Amino acid sequence: MILNSKEIQEIIPHRWPFLLVDKILELEEGVRAVGLKNFTSTEFFFPGHFPDYPVVPGVILAEALAQVGAVALLSLPANKGKIAFFAGMDGFRFRKQVGPGDTVRLEVTLDKVRGSIGKGTAKAFIDDKVVANGELIFAIQKGE
Repeated sequence: MILNSKEIQEIIPHRWPFLLVDKILELEEGVRAVGLKNFTSTEFFFPGHFPDYPVVPGVILAEALAQVGAVALLSLPANKGKIAFFAGMDGFRFRKQVGPGDTVRLEVTLDKVRGSIGKGTAKAFIDDKVVANGELIFAIQKGE
């Protein structure tokens, strides 16, 4: 199942400038999702990170992965209208710098979901090279 930006926004509450997923390429509801983010030179963080050497902050890569995981989690009918908060990360590593012009493939597999807490394995790729990976923790709450 492929989702465009509008369809992603029907599942998660994020909006510009903090919607960090351009497209969902694969979706297994409640199990796994694969997304894409095209980082352009106009991203809000590049002027300050860093002015003469623009690099995507690691927390932005982790948030982009968390948003893809949230799509997988919140696409379940039982979670419709809920919010998945990014509750933590374990063993995260940033292996290669990401900059303007890079397209990052974001893959998240939900390993365990019990009640309102979920944990998943996340990997970010440029081409076939892992640029970031680790475990993400989600906390699901009712939306208002």
